[in-house]
Amino acid sequence: MIELNIPGRGLLQLEHLVCDVNGTLAVDGQLLESMSRIITSLRDRLEVHLLTADTRGQQNNIDFQLNLKAVRIQAGNEAEQKAAYVRQLGAEHVVAIGQGANDAAMLDCAGLGICVLSREGAAVETLMAADIVAHDIYTALELLEKPLRIVTTLRK
Repeated sequence: MIELNIPGRGLLQLEHLVCDVNGTLAVDGQLLESMSRIITSLRDRLEVHLLTADTRGQQNNIDFQLNLKAVRIQAGNEAEQKAAYVRQLGAEHVVAIGQGANDAAMLDCAGLGICVLSREGAAVETLMAADIVAHDIYTALELLEKPLRIVTTLRK
């Protein structure tokens, strides 16, 4: 768990990391460099969940590389499926990371929503739904490794 007391916002107790895959952890169906090591290092503090429609058909390879089993969402109404998954976990205990339009609702309902700028870009509605915008996925995950940076960014 990552516990943060954010002035002007209150206590944030994060237990789950929910990540979009394509465009966030992977580009063109290929897991980004060092992602396996970084995700593994966070697993002692957060339960990691991957959500994907497996658009590129490479999720089995990514699952193997990360030693995780992604949750496949069905085509159509993807944004609501992702948000429902976050709510099922207990949204106030979730940090969600994504960049696509279908990630906006999960970032909005999560206790902490982080939009990443990726090589695929970032949807404006997802930027607006996020609590924090990170330069890239590496920067976003580094926030979780050094969580006082989150306090610095969000304090009022």
